[in-house]
Amino acid sequence: MPARLELRGVSKTYRNGGQPAEVLHDITLAVAPGAVTALVGRSGCGKTTLLHLAGAMDFPTAGEVLIDGRSTGSLSDAELTALRRTRVGFVFQFFQLLPTLTALENVELPLVLARVPNSAALAGDRLRWVGLEEKAASLPYQLSGGQMQRVAIARALVHSPDILIADEPTGNLDTASGDQVLGLLREAATKFGATVLMATHSAEAAAIASVRVNLRDGRIQSTGS
Repeated sequence: MPARLELRGVSKTYRNGGQPAEVLHDITLAVAPGAVTALVGRSGCGKTTLLHLAGAMDFPTAGEVLIDGRSTGSLSDAELTALRRTRVGFVFQFFQLLPTLTALENVELPLVLARVPNSAALAGDRLRWVGLEEKAASLPYQLSGGQMQRVAIARALVHSPDILIADEPTGNLDTASGDQVLGLLREAATKFGATVLMATHSAEAAAIASVRVNLRDGRIQSTGS
């Protein structure tokens, strides 16, 4: 299938005390719908920066990021907001749930922001999918780490995004909870057709990917299946 997400010759340089620091160098990568791609490598190799570029949360210094053939750098502020709200979902290592909202309200939030009708019913469907319908009224502090990450995945997928960005999604979980989360990420690709791009230190997490991209010092060292 044609790539939904492409990075073409992407480099990213930050200013650190006036001195340029190149975090990514000449990254070229293509990810198709329904595929899981794992970014692996040591801390500081550029994985999170690459995810931010892929999700249009940041922009490259050189090269371009394309979603369905359109460069994110060419989009207006309004188009970028719509892209992030409707076409991209994010899962973070530290869950990022709002502590004063229930599980259902956390899942529903992207739909409320996008003014989608029947948002509560749609959020309930996603909570059922991750096996947490009975926790709909629970606040985050009443949930385990694994449950919070499953709520975060339900929230990331509640608007059926084309692209799912996952940054160390099992980093704070025990093995059993991590396995549940990995199963949901794989199902996001196979059942919902999402393009899943995941950064991970975990060999178990990388094993669910159809493609593994090894990063070192901001460069692609190798790519394999």
